[in-house]
Amino acid sequence: MNKVILMGRLTRDPEVRYTQTNNTLVASFSLAINRRFVRQGEERQADFINIVAWSKLGEFCSKYFKKGQQVSVVGRLQTRTWDDEQGQKRYITEVVAEEAYFADSRRDGEGANANFDATFGTMPAANNGGSDFEISSGDDLPF
Repeated sequence: MNKVILMGRLTRDPEVRYTQTNNTLVASFSLAINRRFVRQGEERQADFINIVAWSKLGEFCSKYFKKGQQVSVVGRLQTRTWDDEQGQKRYITEVVAEEAYFADSRRDGEGANANFDATFGTMPAANNGGSDFEISSGDDLPF
């Protein structure tokens, strides 16, 4: 199984490019992820993880993610190799995003309709009650 779940802060705004073959959107960004433990007398260390998001998810990330925001990414780990201009073999390990979510608390004044389906980058379909179900005070909850 190859599954990665990360939460961290964007180190820069996502960078967008398009593939040459079929003009598919690709958004690239990196997350600074704090390490869990701090050695006494040292500053907290962070790992910087490269993320790529394709197509609709990449479009969502490029439109709504900004430097400094805390986000969560679910995806898979991938390694690639290529030869650079000098003929040297280069390697990179990155996370290919399959889902992306806001992880910051919503700031005051950022609109009540900022409830996005981050997996596809679209607003959820509106329904009459604002929810798919209702719980009355007499209902027994299963938890």
